[in-house]
Amino acid sequence: MTVKNKTPKLTENAKFIVEKRYLKIDKNGKPLETHSQMFERVSNFISRAESDNSDKKEGYKKPSKKQLEQIIADFYEIQSNLEFLSGMSLLDRGKEDLVAACYVMPIEDSLESIYTTLANTVVLHRRGAGIGYDFSTIRPEHEVVTSTGREASGPISFMRLYDFSSEVILNRGAVRHAGHMGILRIDHPEIEKFISAKEDYSQLTNFNISISITDEFVKSLNDGKTFDLKFKNQVYKTLNPQALLTKIAESIYRSGEPGFVFIDEINRYNPTPNVGKMTATNQCGEQPLLPYEACNLGSIVLNKFIIDSKKNLSIPTEEKIDWKRIEFVINTAIRFLDNTITVSNHLLPEIEKIVKYGNRKIGLGVMGWADMLVELGVKYDSEEALELAEKVMKFIKKTGHEASQNLGEIRGDFGNFKGSRWDKKGYKNMRNSTVTTIAPTGTTSLVSDCNGGIEPFFAMAYVRKNMETVGDSELIYMNKYLEKALKKEWVYSDEIMQEVARKGSVKDIKEVPDKLKKIFVSAGDITPEWHIRTQAAFQKHTDNAVTKTINMPESAKVEDIIEAFKLAASLKLKGFTIYRDKSRDKQVLNLK
Repeated sequence: MTVKNKTPKLTENAKFIVEKRYLKIDKNGKPLETHSQMFERVSNFISRAESDNSDKKEGYKKPSKKQLEQIIADFYEIQSNLEFLSGMSLLDRGKEDLVAACYVMPIEDSLESIYTTLANTVVLHRRGAGIGYDFSTIRPEHEVVTSTGREASGPISFMRLYDFSSEVILNRGAVRHAGHMGILRIDHPEIEKFISAKEDYSQLTNFNISISITDEFVKSLNDGKTFDLKFKNQVYKTLNPQALLTKIAESIYRSGEPGFVFIDEINRYNPTPNVGKMTATNQCGEQPLLPYEACNLGSIVLNKFIIDSKKNLSIPTEEKIDWKRIEFVINTAIRFLDNTITVSNHLLPEIEKIVKYGNRKIGLGVMGWADMLVELGVKYDSEEALELAEKVMKFIKKTGHEASQNLGEIRGDFGNFKGSRWDKKGYKNMRNSTVTTIAPTGTTSLVSDCNGGIEPFFAMAYVRKNMETVGDSELIYMNKYLEKALKKEWVYSDEIMQEVARKGSVKDIKEVPDKLKKIFVSAGDITPEWHIRTQAAFQKHTDNAVTKTINMPESAKVEDIIEAFKLAASLKLKGFTIYRDKSRDKQVLNLK
Protein backbone atom coordinates (compact mmCIF):
# COMPACT_ATOMS: atom_id res chain seq x y z
CA MET A 1 0.00 0.00 0.00
CA THR A 2 1.19 3.51 -0.82
CA VAL A 3 0.39 5.55 2.29
CA LYS A 4 1.94 8.93 3.05
CA ASN A 5 1.09 9.04 6.74
CA LYS A 6 0.70 5.60 8.25
CA THR A 7 -0.01 6.67 11.82
CA PRO A 8 -2.84 9.15 12.47
CA LYS A 9 -1.87 12.12 14.64
CA LEU A 10 -4.73 12.54 17.10
CA THR A 11 -4.96 15.03 19.95
CA GLU A 12 -5.66 13.73 23.46
CA ASN A 13 -9.28 14.90 23.19
CA ALA A 14 -9.60 13.16 19.81
CA LYS A 15 -8.16 9.91 21.20
CA PHE A 16 -10.66 10.07 24.06
CA ILE A 17 -13.60 10.49 21.62
CA VAL A 18 -12.38 7.75 19.24
CA GLU A 19 -12.06 5.27 22.11
CA LYS A 20 -15.47 6.24 23.49
CA ARG A 21 -17.28 6.11 20.16
CA TYR A 22 -15.45 4.49 17.24
CA LEU A 23 -12.94 1.79 18.13
CA LYS A 24 -13.92 -1.86 17.87
CA ILE A 25 -14.50 -3.06 21.43
CA ASP A 26 -14.95 -6.31 23.36
CA LYS A 27 -17.99 -7.20 25.47
CA ASN A 28 -16.53 -5.23 28.39
CA GLY A 29 -16.05 -2.12 26.32
CA LYS A 30 -12.27 -2.39 26.00
CA PRO A 31 -10.66 -1.42 22.66
CA LEU A 32 -9.62 -4.29 20.39
CA GLU A 33 -7.66 -2.13 17.94
CA THR A 34 -5.44 0.90 17.56
CA HIS A 35 -6.44 4.10 15.79
CA SER A 36 -4.49 3.01 12.70
CA GLN A 37 -6.20 -0.37 12.70
CA MET A 38 -9.58 1.35 12.90
CA PHE A 39 -8.90 3.29 9.68
CA GLU A 40 -7.49 0.16 8.02
CA ARG A 41 -10.62 -1.78 8.98
CA VAL A 42 -12.96 0.93 7.64
CA SER A 43 -10.98 1.23 4.40
CA ASN A 44 -11.10 -2.51 3.77
CA PHE A 45 -14.81 -2.71 4.56
CA ILE A 46 -15.83 0.25 2.34
CA SER A 47 -13.70 -1.12 -0.53
CA ARG A 48 -15.82 -4.28 -0.70
CA ALA A 49 -18.23 -2.34 -2.88
CA GLU A 50 -15.65 -2.48 -5.67
CA SER A 51 -16.30 -6.20 -6.12
CA ASP A 52 -20.08 -6.05 -5.62
CA ASN A 53 -22.01 -6.15 -8.89
CA SER A 54 -25.48 -5.82 -7.35
CA ASP A 55 -25.79 -2.10 -8.14
CA LYS A 56 -23.43 -1.89 -11.12
CA LYS A 57 -24.31 -1.74 -14.79
CA GLU A 58 -24.02 -4.79 -17.00
CA GLY A 59 -20.45 -5.31 -18.13
CA TYR A 60 -18.90 -3.61 -15.08
CA LYS A 61 -15.31 -4.74 -14.71
CA LYS A 62 -14.02 -5.22 -11.18
CA PRO A 63 -10.65 -3.62 -10.34
CA SER A 64 -7.58 -5.85 -10.41
CA LYS A 65 -5.92 -6.92 -7.18
CA LYS A 66 -3.30 -4.20 -7.57
CA GLN A 67 -5.94 -1.56 -8.32
CA LEU A 68 -7.99 -2.65 -5.30
CA GLU A 69 -4.95 -2.41 -3.04
CA GLN A 70 -4.38 1.15 -4.22
CA ILE A 71 -8.05 2.07 -3.62
CA ILE A 72 -7.81 0.73 -0.07
CA ALA A 73 -4.55 2.62 0.43
CA ASP A 74 -6.16 5.85 -0.79
CA PHE A 75 -9.15 5.39 1.53
CA TYR A 76 -6.80 4.82 4.44
CA GLU A 77 -4.59 7.75 3.51
CA ILE A 78 -7.27 10.46 3.41
CA GLN A 79 -8.74 9.23 6.70
CA SER A 80 -5.53 8.69 8.66
CA ASN A 81 -4.23 12.06 7.46
CA LEU A 82 -7.50 13.50 8.82
CA GLU A 83 -8.20 15.08 5.42
CA PHE A 84 -11.63 13.43 5.13
CA LEU A 85 -13.89 11.66 7.63
CA SER A 86 -17.34 10.07 7.46
CA GLY A 87 -18.91 9.64 10.88
CA MET A 88 -21.29 6.72 10.33
CA SER A 89 -18.63 4.52 8.70
CA LEU A 90 -16.55 5.00 11.86
CA LEU A 91 -19.53 4.47 14.16
CA ASP A 92 -20.03 0.98 12.70
CA ARG A 93 -17.31 -0.19 15.16
CA GLY A 94 -16.41 -3.28 13.17
CA LYS A 95 -19.90 -4.78 13.01
CA GLU A 96 -19.90 -4.46 9.20
CA ASP A 97 -23.55 -3.53 9.45
CA LEU A 98 -23.39 0.08 8.30
CA VAL A 99 -26.49 2.29 8.18
CA ALA A 100 -26.92 5.90 7.09
CA ALA A 101 -27.08 8.76 9.57
CA CYS A 102 -30.21 10.45 8.29
CA TYR A 103 -33.54 9.56 6.73
CA VAL A 104 -36.93 11.06 5.90
CA MET A 105 -40.01 8.94 6.48
CA PRO A 106 -43.51 9.48 5.06
CA ILE A 107 -46.57 10.34 7.12
CA GLU A 108 -50.08 10.42 5.65
CA ASP A 109 -53.34 11.46 7.28
CA SER A 110 -54.33 8.06 8.64
CA LEU A 111 -53.62 6.02 11.75
CA GLU A 112 -52.34 3.18 9.57
CA SER A 113 -49.70 5.42 8.01
CA ILE A 114 -48.76 7.09 11.29
CA TYR A 115 -48.26 3.81 13.15
CA THR A 116 -46.59 2.04 10.24
CA THR A 117 -44.04 4.83 10.09
CA LEU A 118 -43.63 4.71 13.86
CA ALA A 119 -42.84 0.98 13.65
CA ASN A 120 -40.32 1.61 10.87
CA THR A 121 -38.84 4.45 12.89
CA VAL A 122 -38.07 2.03 15.72
CA VAL A 123 -35.97 -0.05 13.32
CA LEU A 124 -33.98 3.00 12.19
CA HIS A 125 -33.63 4.70 15.56
CA ARG A 126 -32.19 1.60 17.17
CA ARG A 127 -29.34 1.96 14.72
CA GLY A 128 -28.66 5.59 15.59
CA ALA A 129 -30.42 7.24 12.65
CA GLY A 130 -31.91 10.72 12.82
CA ILE A 131 -35.24 10.97 11.01
CA GLY A 132 -37.25 13.83 9.53
CA TYR A 133 -41.01 13.95 8.95
CA ASP A 134 -43.46 16.38 7.39
CA PHE A 135 -46.51 16.47 9.65
CA SER A 136 -48.36 18.86 7.32
CA THR A 137 -50.45 16.04 5.85
CA ILE A 138 -52.20 15.46 9.18
CA ARG A 139 -55.54 17.21 9.57
CA PRO A 140 -55.85 19.91 12.27
CA GLU A 141 -57.14 19.30 15.78
CA HIS A 142 -60.94 19.09 16.18
CA GLU A 143 -61.47 18.29 12.49
CA VAL A 144 -64.05 15.49 12.28
CA VAL A 145 -62.72 12.10 11.12
CA THR A 146 -65.25 10.77 8.61
CA SER A 147 -64.71 7.08 9.37
CA THR A 148 -65.33 7.43 13.12
CA GLY A 149 -67.22 10.67 13.57
CA ARG A 150 -64.69 11.61 16.28
CA GLU A 151 -62.51 14.72 16.42
CA ALA A 152 -58.92 14.54 15.16
CA SER A 153 -56.14 15.18 17.65
CA GLY A 154 -53.89 17.14 15.27
CA PRO A 155 -50.23 16.77 14.20
CA ILE A 156 -48.63 17.83 17.49
CA SER A 157 -50.30 14.96 19.33
CA PHE A 158 -48.61 12.48 17.00
CA MET A 159 -45.27 14.26 17.40
CA ARG A 160 -45.66 13.64 21.12
CA LEU A 161 -46.37 9.97 20.38
CA TYR A 162 -43.13 9.67 18.39
CA ASP A 163 -41.22 11.57 21.07
CA PHE A 164 -42.55 9.29 23.82
CA SER A 165 -41.62 6.20 21.82
CA SER A 166 -38.02 7.27 21.24
CA GLU A 167 -37.58 8.37 24.85
CA VAL A 168 -38.98 5.35 26.65
CA ILE A 169 -38.23 2.52 24.22
CA LEU A 170 -35.23 3.51 22.14
CA ASN A 171 -32.90 5.93 23.84
CA ARG A 172 -31.92 3.40 26.49
CA GLY A 173 -30.58 0.85 24.03
CA ALA A 174 -29.95 2.65 20.74
CA VAL A 175 -26.52 3.04 19.14
CA ARG A 176 -26.87 6.77 19.73
CA HIS A 177 -29.61 9.15 20.90
CA ALA A 178 -32.75 8.89 18.76
CA GLY A 179 -33.47 12.24 17.16
CA HIS A 180 -36.34 13.56 15.06
CA MET A 181 -36.94 16.57 12.84
CA GLY A 182 -40.57 17.62 12.87
CA ILE A 183 -41.65 19.93 10.05
CA LEU A 184 -44.93 21.77 9.54
CA ARG A 185 -45.89 24.08 6.67
CA ILE A 186 -46.29 27.77 7.49
CA ASP A 187 -49.83 27.66 6.06
CA HIS A 188 -51.05 24.68 8.17
CA PRO A 189 -53.95 25.59 10.51
CA GLU A 190 -51.97 24.27 13.52
CA ILE A 191 -48.91 26.43 12.83
CA GLU A 192 -49.42 28.74 15.81
CA LYS A 193 -49.49 25.78 18.23
CA PHE A 194 -46.48 24.27 16.47
CA ILE A 195 -44.46 27.46 16.89
CA SER A 196 -44.71 27.31 20.67
CA ALA A 197 -44.58 23.50 20.97
CA LYS A 198 -41.05 23.47 22.41
CA GLU A 199 -41.06 26.59 24.54
CA ASP A 200 -41.63 24.24 27.47
CA TYR A 201 -38.30 22.35 27.58
CA SER A 202 -40.01 19.23 28.94
CA GLN A 203 -41.93 18.78 25.68
CA LEU A 204 -40.71 17.09 22.48
CA THR A 205 -37.23 16.70 23.93
CA ASN A 206 -36.13 14.35 21.14
CA PHE A 207 -37.33 16.67 18.37
CA ASN A 208 -35.83 19.52 16.45
CA ILE A 209 -38.67 21.47 14.85
CA SER A 210 -38.65 23.59 11.71
CA ILE A 211 -41.26 25.54 9.80
CA SER A 212 -41.61 24.88 6.09
CA ILE A 213 -41.59 28.37 4.58
CA THR A 214 -43.32 28.81 1.20
CA ASP A 215 -42.79 31.40 -1.53
CA GLU A 216 -46.38 32.46 -0.95
CA PHE A 217 -45.66 33.39 2.67
CA VAL A 218 -42.52 35.37 1.78
CA LYS A 219 -44.40 37.22 -0.97
CA SER A 220 -47.31 38.03 1.37
CA LEU A 221 -44.80 39.29 3.95
CA ASN A 222 -42.96 41.48 1.44
CA ASP A 223 -46.16 42.80 -0.14
CA GLY A 224 -47.88 43.50 3.19
CA LYS A 225 -50.84 41.30 2.28
CA THR A 226 -52.78 38.84 4.42
CA PHE A 227 -51.92 35.16 4.50
CA ASP A 228 -54.26 32.14 4.69
CA LEU A 229 -53.92 29.06 6.90
CA LYS A 230 -55.49 26.17 5.03
CA PHE A 231 -55.82 22.41 4.81
CA LYS A 232 -56.85 20.60 1.63
CA ASN A 233 -57.79 23.93 0.02
CA GLN A 234 -60.10 24.89 2.87
CA VAL A 235 -59.18 28.23 4.50
CA TYR A 236 -59.29 28.03 8.30
CA LYS A 237 -57.90 31.43 9.22
CA THR A 238 -56.53 34.60 7.61
CA LEU A 239 -53.83 36.52 9.40
CA ASN A 240 -51.10 39.13 9.12
CA PRO A 241 -47.83 37.44 8.01
CA GLN A 242 -45.73 40.01 9.91
CA ALA A 243 -47.59 39.13 13.11
CA LEU A 244 -47.00 35.43 12.47
CA LEU A 245 -43.29 36.00 11.85
CA THR A 246 -43.11 38.02 15.07
CA LYS A 247 -44.66 35.10 16.96
CA ILE A 248 -42.03 32.77 15.47
CA ALA A 249 -39.23 35.21 16.34
CA GLU A 250 -40.48 35.48 19.92
CA SER A 251 -40.34 31.69 20.26
CA ILE A 252 -36.79 31.59 18.82
CA TYR A 253 -35.80 34.36 21.25
CA ARG A 254 -36.99 32.25 24.18
CA SER A 255 -36.00 28.73 23.11
CA GLY A 256 -33.87 28.70 19.95
CA GLU A 257 -36.66 26.98 17.99
CA PRO A 258 -38.24 26.58 15.52
CA GLY A 259 -35.79 26.63 12.63
CA PHE A 260 -36.68 27.43 9.02
CA VAL A 261 -36.82 25.30 5.86
CA PHE A 262 -37.45 27.19 2.59
CA ILE A 263 -39.26 24.33 0.94
CA ASP A 264 -39.96 25.91 -2.47
CA GLU A 265 -36.30 26.91 -2.81
CA ILE A 266 -35.37 23.31 -1.97
CA ASN A 267 -37.63 21.93 -4.68
CA ARG A 268 -36.26 24.33 -7.27
CA TYR A 269 -33.07 22.26 -6.96
CA ASN A 270 -34.75 18.87 -6.50
CA PRO A 271 -32.55 16.54 -8.62
CA THR A 272 -35.36 14.08 -9.26
CA PRO A 273 -38.69 15.95 -9.65
CA ASN A 274 -39.66 12.98 -11.82
CA VAL A 275 -39.73 10.89 -8.61
CA GLY A 276 -41.49 13.28 -6.24
CA LYS A 277 -41.44 16.53 -4.25
CA MET A 278 -39.36 16.98 -1.13
CA THR A 279 -41.26 18.12 1.95
CA ALA A 280 -38.85 17.31 4.79
CA THR A 281 -35.20 17.20 5.79
CA ASN A 282 -33.03 15.11 8.07
CA GLN A 283 -32.63 15.86 11.77
CA CYS A 284 -30.23 18.79 11.37
CA GLY A 285 -31.80 20.31 8.27
CA GLU A 286 -28.89 20.08 5.83
CA GLN A 287 -30.31 17.16 3.85
CA PRO A 288 -33.65 17.49 2.03
CA LEU A 289 -34.87 14.01 1.18
CA LEU A 290 -37.78 12.20 -0.45
CA PRO A 291 -39.73 9.66 1.64
CA TYR A 292 -37.55 6.66 2.58
CA GLU A 293 -34.42 8.37 1.25
CA ALA A 294 -31.11 8.51 3.07
CA CYS A 295 -27.88 10.33 2.31
CA ASN A 296 -24.35 9.22 3.15
CA LEU A 297 -22.28 12.16 4.37
CA GLY A 298 -18.60 12.94 4.79
CA SER A 299 -16.48 16.05 5.07
CA ILE A 300 -13.17 17.41 3.82
CA VAL A 301 -10.98 19.03 6.50
CA LEU A 302 -10.13 22.33 4.82
CA ASN A 303 -7.26 23.46 7.04
CA LYS A 304 -5.24 20.39 6.05
CA PHE A 305 -4.63 21.92 2.61
CA ILE A 306 -2.68 25.07 3.50
CA ILE A 307 0.69 25.32 1.76
CA ASP A 308 3.55 26.50 3.97
CA SER A 309 4.32 29.90 2.45
CA LYS A 310 6.86 31.23 4.95
CA LYS A 311 9.38 31.84 2.17
CA ASN A 312 6.96 33.98 0.21
CA LEU A 313 4.38 35.73 2.36
CA SER A 314 3.21 38.01 -0.45
CA ILE A 315 1.60 35.34 -2.64
CA PRO A 316 -2.20 35.63 -3.13
CA THR A 317 -4.41 33.83 -0.60
CA GLU A 318 -5.80 31.29 -3.07
CA GLU A 319 -2.27 30.24 -4.05
CA LYS A 320 -1.65 29.19 -0.46
CA ILE A 321 -4.19 26.38 -0.90
CA ASP A 322 -3.10 22.99 -2.26
CA TRP A 323 -5.82 22.62 -4.90
CA LYS A 324 -4.21 19.55 -6.43
CA ARG A 325 -4.28 17.70 -3.12
CA ILE A 326 -7.90 18.75 -2.50
CA GLU A 327 -8.77 17.37 -5.94
CA PHE A 328 -7.26 13.99 -5.04
CA VAL A 329 -9.14 13.90 -1.73
CA ILE A 330 -12.45 14.87 -3.40
CA ASN A 331 -12.14 12.13 -6.01
CA THR A 332 -11.26 9.55 -3.36
CA ALA A 333 -14.01 10.73 -1.01
CA ILE A 334 -16.71 10.59 -3.71
CA ARG A 335 -15.72 6.97 -4.43
CA PHE A 336 -15.72 6.24 -0.68
CA LEU A 337 -19.20 7.71 -0.16
CA ASP A 338 -20.66 5.98 -3.21
CA ASN A 339 -19.24 2.71 -1.88
CA THR A 340 -20.92 3.22 1.48
CA ILE A 341 -24.31 3.01 -0.25
CA THR A 342 -23.41 -0.38 -1.69
CA VAL A 343 -22.08 -1.91 1.55
CA SER A 344 -24.80 -0.44 3.79
CA ASN A 345 -27.64 -2.33 5.42
CA HIS A 346 -30.69 -0.38 4.24
CA LEU A 347 -32.93 -2.04 6.86
CA LEU A 348 -36.21 -1.60 4.95
CA PRO A 349 -36.99 -2.65 1.35
CA GLU A 350 -38.45 0.78 0.58
CA ILE A 351 -35.18 2.40 1.65
CA GLU A 352 -33.03 0.02 -0.37
CA LYS A 353 -35.15 0.63 -3.46
CA ILE A 354 -34.72 4.42 -3.52
CA VAL A 355 -31.28 4.74 -1.88
CA LYS A 356 -29.30 1.93 -3.49
CA TYR A 357 -31.11 1.54 -6.80
CA GLY A 358 -32.96 4.84 -7.18
CA ASN A 359 -31.14 8.06 -6.29
CA ARG A 360 -27.84 7.18 -4.55
CA LYS A 361 -27.54 10.55 -2.83
CA ILE A 362 -24.22 11.43 -1.22
CA GLY A 363 -23.17 14.63 0.51
CA LEU A 364 -19.53 15.70 0.53
CA GLY A 365 -19.05 18.75 2.72
CA VAL A 366 -16.40 20.67 4.59
CA MET A 367 -15.20 21.36 8.10
CA GLY A 368 -12.37 23.46 9.46
CA TRP A 369 -13.45 26.60 7.56
CA ALA A 370 -12.66 28.89 10.50
CA ASP A 371 -9.28 27.14 10.92
CA MET A 372 -8.45 27.67 7.25
CA LEU A 373 -9.27 31.38 7.44
CA VAL A 374 -7.10 31.93 10.52
CA GLU A 375 -4.18 30.10 8.96
CA LEU A 376 -4.55 32.23 5.82
CA GLY A 377 -4.91 35.43 7.83
CA VAL A 378 -8.40 36.13 6.47
CA LYS A 379 -11.10 37.72 8.64
CA TYR A 380 -14.21 35.49 8.92
CA ASP A 381 -16.64 38.36 8.45
CA SER A 382 -15.09 39.92 5.35
CA GLU A 383 -15.70 40.12 1.62
CA GLU A 384 -12.41 38.26 1.09
CA ALA A 385 -13.76 35.33 3.16
CA LEU A 386 -17.01 35.26 1.14
CA GLU A 387 -15.09 35.22 -2.14
CA LEU A 388 -12.88 32.41 -0.87
CA ALA A 389 -15.93 30.46 0.36
CA GLU A 390 -17.46 30.56 -3.10
CA LYS A 391 -14.17 29.60 -4.76
CA VAL A 392 -13.57 26.63 -2.42
CA MET A 393 -17.12 25.27 -2.60
CA LYS A 394 -17.38 25.81 -6.36
CA PHE A 395 -14.18 23.78 -6.78
CA ILE A 396 -15.48 20.98 -4.54
CA LYS A 397 -18.83 20.88 -6.34
CA LYS A 398 -17.30 20.90 -9.84
CA THR A 399 -14.68 18.27 -8.98
CA GLY A 400 -17.24 16.17 -7.12
CA HIS A 401 -19.68 16.25 -10.04
CA GLU A 402 -16.92 15.20 -12.42
CA ALA A 403 -15.99 12.32 -10.10
CA SER A 404 -19.62 11.18 -9.95
CA GLN A 405 -19.90 11.41 -13.73
CA ASN A 406 -16.83 9.19 -14.10
CA LEU A 407 -18.28 6.66 -11.67
CA GLY A 408 -21.56 6.77 -13.59
CA GLU A 409 -19.74 5.93 -16.79
CA ILE A 410 -17.87 3.04 -15.13
CA ARG A 411 -20.50 1.66 -12.74
CA GLY A 412 -23.78 2.94 -14.14
CA ASP A 413 -25.94 5.98 -13.39
CA PHE A 414 -28.32 6.30 -10.45
CA GLY A 415 -31.53 4.46 -11.28
CA ASN A 416 -33.77 7.54 -11.66
CA PHE A 417 -31.31 9.36 -13.96
CA LYS A 418 -33.72 9.39 -16.93
CA GLY A 419 -35.98 12.40 -16.49
CA SER A 420 -33.84 13.87 -13.71
CA ARG A 421 -32.40 17.40 -13.70
CA TRP A 422 -29.05 15.93 -14.75
CA ASP A 423 -30.63 14.23 -17.76
CA LYS A 424 -32.51 17.37 -18.79
CA LYS A 425 -29.35 19.49 -18.46
CA GLY A 426 -27.61 17.24 -20.98
CA TYR A 427 -25.36 15.17 -18.72
CA LYS A 428 -24.47 11.77 -20.18
CA ASN A 429 -23.72 10.13 -16.84
CA MET A 430 -24.13 10.72 -13.10
CA ARG A 431 -23.69 8.10 -10.41
CA ASN A 432 -25.24 10.14 -7.59
CA SER A 433 -28.30 12.39 -7.80
CA THR A 434 -26.65 14.78 -5.31
CA VAL A 435 -22.98 15.12 -4.45
CA THR A 436 -22.47 17.97 -1.95
CA THR A 437 -23.93 18.79 1.47
CA ILE A 438 -22.55 20.85 4.36
CA ALA A 439 -23.31 19.03 7.62
CA PRO A 440 -22.64 20.15 11.21
CA THR A 441 -19.74 17.62 11.73
CA GLY A 442 -19.89 17.78 15.52
CA THR A 443 -17.93 14.69 16.56
CA THR A 444 -15.84 14.18 13.43
CA SER A 445 -14.52 17.73 13.67
CA LEU A 446 -13.34 16.97 17.20
CA VAL A 447 -11.50 13.91 15.89
CA SER A 448 -9.95 16.04 13.13
CA ASP A 449 -9.06 18.77 15.65
CA CYS A 450 -10.81 21.48 13.67
CA ASN A 451 -13.85 23.70 13.97
CA GLY A 452 -17.17 22.19 12.92
CA GLY A 453 -18.59 22.76 9.43
CA ILE A 454 -18.44 26.36 8.27
CA GLU A 455 -19.04 27.82 11.73
CA PRO A 456 -16.79 30.49 13.23
CA PHE A 457 -15.00 29.59 16.45
CA PHE A 458 -17.57 29.57 19.25
CA ALA A 459 -14.94 31.17 21.49
CA MET A 460 -11.18 31.34 21.78
CA ALA A 461 -11.49 29.03 24.77
CA TYR A 462 -14.51 26.99 25.77
CA VAL A 463 -15.81 23.86 27.45
CA ARG A 464 -17.80 21.12 25.69
CA LYS A 465 -20.31 19.39 27.94
CA ASN A 466 -23.81 17.88 27.78
CA MET A 467 -22.49 15.81 24.86
CA GLU A 468 -24.11 12.47 24.10
CA THR A 469 -20.78 11.45 22.52
CA VAL A 470 -18.82 11.42 25.76
CA GLY A 471 -21.43 11.15 28.49
CA ASP A 472 -20.83 13.38 31.53
CA SER A 473 -17.27 14.26 30.57
CA GLU A 474 -16.24 17.85 29.94
CA LEU A 475 -13.64 18.64 27.27
CA ILE A 476 -11.69 21.88 27.48
CA TYR A 477 -10.56 23.53 24.24
CA MET A 478 -8.08 26.40 23.85
CA ASN A 479 -7.60 27.91 20.41
CA LYS A 480 -4.24 26.53 19.29
CA TYR A 481 -3.86 29.15 16.57
CA LEU A 482 -4.29 32.01 19.06
CA GLU A 483 -1.69 30.55 21.43
CA LYS A 484 0.77 30.24 18.55
CA ALA A 485 0.07 33.76 17.29
CA LEU A 486 0.47 35.33 20.76
CA LYS A 487 3.79 33.57 21.20
CA LYS A 488 4.94 34.77 17.79
CA GLU A 489 4.10 38.36 18.82
CA TRP A 490 5.91 37.87 22.16
CA VAL A 491 2.80 38.76 24.19
CA TYR A 492 1.78 35.29 25.36
CA SER A 493 1.25 34.80 29.10
CA ASP A 494 -0.78 32.57 31.38
CA GLU A 495 -2.64 35.65 32.60
CA ILE A 496 -3.77 36.57 29.08
CA MET A 497 -4.92 33.01 28.38
CA GLN A 498 -6.89 32.95 31.64
CA GLU A 499 -8.60 36.18 30.62
CA VAL A 500 -9.36 34.67 27.18
CA ALA A 501 -10.86 31.64 28.94
CA ARG A 502 -13.12 33.88 31.02
CA LYS A 503 -14.29 36.13 28.19
CA GLY A 504 -14.13 33.74 25.23
CA SER A 505 -13.10 36.66 23.01
CA VAL A 506 -9.94 38.74 22.57
CA LYS A 507 -11.65 41.96 21.41
CA ASP A 508 -11.53 43.61 24.86
CA ILE A 509 -8.09 42.35 25.95
CA LYS A 510 -5.73 45.31 25.58
CA GLU A 511 -2.54 43.21 25.48
CA VAL A 512 -3.66 41.44 22.30
CA PRO A 513 -2.44 43.30 19.17
CA ASP A 514 -5.15 44.78 16.93
CA LYS A 515 -4.01 42.72 13.94
CA LEU A 516 -4.77 39.54 15.92
CA LYS A 517 -8.11 40.89 17.17
CA LYS A 518 -9.07 41.33 13.52
CA ILE A 519 -8.42 37.68 12.65
CA PHE A 520 -9.35 35.90 15.89
CA VAL A 521 -13.08 36.54 15.99
CA SER A 522 -15.56 34.32 17.80
CA ALA A 523 -19.21 33.63 16.99
CA GLY A 524 -20.42 36.35 19.34
CA ASP A 525 -18.21 38.96 17.66
CA ILE A 526 -19.85 38.36 14.26
CA THR A 527 -23.11 40.07 13.33
CA PRO A 528 -26.05 37.91 12.15
CA GLU A 529 -25.73 39.45 8.68
CA TRP A 530 -22.24 37.98 8.23
CA HIS A 531 -23.35 34.58 9.53
CA ILE A 532 -26.11 34.54 6.92
CA ARG A 533 -23.95 35.86 4.10
CA THR A 534 -21.37 33.16 4.85
CA GLN A 535 -24.03 30.46 4.65
CA ALA A 536 -25.36 31.93 1.39
CA ALA A 537 -21.86 31.88 -0.15
CA PHE A 538 -21.53 28.15 0.53
CA GLN A 539 -25.14 27.37 -0.40
CA LYS A 540 -24.60 28.87 -3.85
CA HIS A 541 -22.40 25.88 -4.74
CA THR A 542 -23.98 23.10 -2.65
CA ASP A 543 -26.39 20.53 -4.15
CA ASN A 544 -28.28 19.88 -0.96
CA ALA A 545 -28.45 22.33 1.94
CA VAL A 546 -26.11 23.85 4.52
CA THR A 547 -26.24 23.49 8.29
CA LYS A 548 -25.32 26.77 9.94
CA THR A 549 -26.30 28.34 13.23
CA ILE A 550 -26.93 32.07 13.11
CA ASN A 551 -25.50 32.98 16.52
CA MET A 552 -26.92 35.99 18.32
CA PRO A 553 -25.76 37.46 21.63
CA GLU A 554 -27.90 37.24 24.74
CA SER A 555 -28.74 40.93 24.24
CA ALA A 556 -30.31 40.36 20.79
CA LYS A 557 -33.87 41.54 20.26
CA VAL A 558 -36.87 39.91 18.59
CA GLU A 559 -36.53 42.51 15.81
CA ASP A 560 -33.01 41.21 15.08
CA ILE A 561 -34.42 37.72 14.49
CA ILE A 562 -37.06 39.09 12.12
CA GLU A 563 -34.43 40.97 10.10
CA ALA A 564 -32.27 37.84 9.93
CA PHE A 565 -35.19 35.88 8.49
CA LYS A 566 -35.84 38.50 5.80
CA LEU A 567 -32.17 38.56 4.80
CA ALA A 568 -31.98 34.74 4.65
CA ALA A 569 -35.05 34.61 2.43
CA SER A 570 -33.65 37.26 0.08
CA LEU A 571 -30.30 35.42 -0.22
CA LYS A 572 -32.04 32.16 -1.19
CA LEU A 573 -30.98 29.97 1.72
CA LYS A 574 -32.59 26.53 1.83
CA GLY A 575 -32.89 26.63 5.60
CA PHE A 576 -31.27 28.01 8.74
CA THR A 577 -31.37 28.08 12.53
CA ILE A 578 -31.02 31.02 14.91
CA TYR A 579 -29.66 30.62 18.41
CA ARG A 580 -29.60 33.41 20.99
CA ASP A 581 -26.95 32.77 23.63
CA LYS A 582 -28.30 31.52 26.96
CA SER A 583 -31.80 30.92 25.57
CA ARG A 584 -31.53 27.35 26.86
CA ASP A 585 -30.48 26.06 30.27
CA LYS A 586 -28.17 23.44 28.74
CA GLN A 587 -25.70 24.26 25.97
CA VAL A 588 -23.05 22.02 24.42
CA LEU A 589 -20.58 24.90 24.04
CA ASN A 590 -19.94 27.03 27.13
CA LEU A 591 -17.45 29.58 28.39
CA LYS A 592 -15.21 28.36 31.18
